[in-house]
Amino acid sequence: MSEGTAPPPPVEPPQSAAAGQAGEHLIAAAHASQERQRGQPLAPVSRRDQRRQTQTAELVARAERNAAMTAASREENPAAESSTSAQPASADATTTSDHRATSADLTTLATPDAAEGVELLTELRSAIARYVVLPNQEALTAVTLWVAASHIQPVLQHAPRMAIVGPTKKCGKSRLLDILAETVNRPMITVNTSPAVIFRVIGMKPPTLLVDEADTIFGAKVAEKNEELRGLLNAGHQRNRPAWRITGPEHKPTAFPTFAMAALAGIGDLPDTIMDRAIVIRMQRRRKGEEITDFRVPRDSRPLNDLRDRLTAWLTPLTEQAAETAPPMPVADRAADTWEPLVLVADLAGGEWPTLARTACVAMTAHEAGQDEEASLKTRLLRDIRRAFAEAGDPTAMRSRDLLAALCQDAEAPWADHSSNGFNAHHLSSLLRDFGIRPVNIRFPDGTQAKGYPRSKFTDPWDRYCPEPTLPTEVTQPHQAGPSPTTSRSPTRSPSSTASWSPSRSPSPSVVPVPPPGGTPGPARRR
Repeated sequence: MSEGTAPPPPVEPPQSAAAGQAGEHLIAAAHASQERQRGQPLAPVSRRDQRRQTQTAELVARAERNAAMTAASREENPAAESSTSAQPASADATTTSDHRATSADLTTLATPDAAEGVELLTELRSAIARYVVLPNQEALTAVTLWVAASHIQPVLQHAPRMAIVGPTKKCGKSRLLDILAETVNRPMITVNTSPAVIFRVIGMKPPTLLVDEADTIFGAKVAEKNEELRGLLNAGHQRNRPAWRITGPEHKPTAFPTFAMAALAGIGDLPDTIMDRAIVIRMQRRRKGEEITDFRVPRDSRPLNDLRDRLTAWLTPLTEQAAETAPPMPVADRAADTWEPLVLVADLAGGEWPTLARTACVAMTAHEAGQDEEASLKTRLLRDIRRAFAEAGDPTAMRSRDLLAALCQDAEAPWADHSSNGFNAHHLSSLLRDFGIRPVNIRFPDGTQAKGYPRSKFTDPWDRYCPEPTLPTEVTQPHQAGPSPTTSRSPTRSPSSTASWSPSRSPSPSVVPVPPPGGTPGPARRR
């Protein structure tokens, strides 16, 4: 360039060249990333993020160099455009291959590798265990997957609750909520709230509700005042269960969504309907020697928030796949609805997590089923009545007084101390009323008539609520002449006694005729 000559115009990447287009895409992506990060507080950067940022910077710099060289060569040789169009198999092939390589590099950077989900869940599990002692490894797996599932909440069909309960204070319930508040998607933590606040906060983008001191809401003294809140939390377990309210000066009916994941922490069990929809974490006090790290918000929240952001970045591109996936479940009914989001996240991650998720699902569901049977007075009553009938030789019916005596003889059962006046016929009929079982007038073989319970009325509730364990199939014996096994249970029965069961001998329609009992009469009332 001679002296006094005007400087050449700034080099701009040509719009028609494939290499220039690739460079434009890279530069625009870098500028957009810088604009998004501008004004944001600095966060700790992991080695992987540093490596990716370095690779991105190298790609952008290489694209800018290629664009500048292409523009300069076109300025020096204007005939290059015609030669390029005349030789598509040589020049365009090179630029196209460069463009494809660049796109592949960008895809590699934008899409998480196959092991990222496994690594993130493992890091999250270690972070939770650093601050909280959970009762077992299955509970730790469940909490980890529940946190991750909150990041795909918009595509879930069910929003599992998490019931964090403990027998006393100082079991780590509130500390676990602190960790959840730093890792779940859009946390909303509260100590006490009302239904009006809940369904107005949820909206179309539901937060993750975190309720501490839940025993002050659902405790024995205040539970009746918060039935509306309990119903709202029950409804929010499933999508499309809105709460309708009249709003505005025009009194317009308005539907408020209730669907949102929720974790509730408190002393003692929550209401049965909430526990039935929840992943139950039964916290315990730490033993001597179980060491944890004290949680301090200024120091520990940033690493946990970084985990939260990485979970969002990993799961957001997978929401479409998650919406179309129905993972095979090891449990059924409501337990499957509650655990499905956790198993879904485990399947998206791969590695050992699908096995860990299903193992935790089976173990914790079975444990809570046992807890519920022990806590449910009505289910316990059905089991004890079946035992009383079996001990009496499975008669066709039992007198109410005989059944009550049999129930109260079990020292481990709650019936003898059911009330200050003892367990009586009124208590028995009240507990059985929900199963459609009521005492009726029965004429017994000795000619007496008394209130009692036919055994046939219990067979359906037994099958539904407390089925007997399946026994191994016995070897079939050769057929022999004589009475069938089903008729040989009560050897004292005879054709003559069977003939006396005819309803025509009943004095009134309300009296149910029964055959003689097959075993010994019921025990006498204990004084």
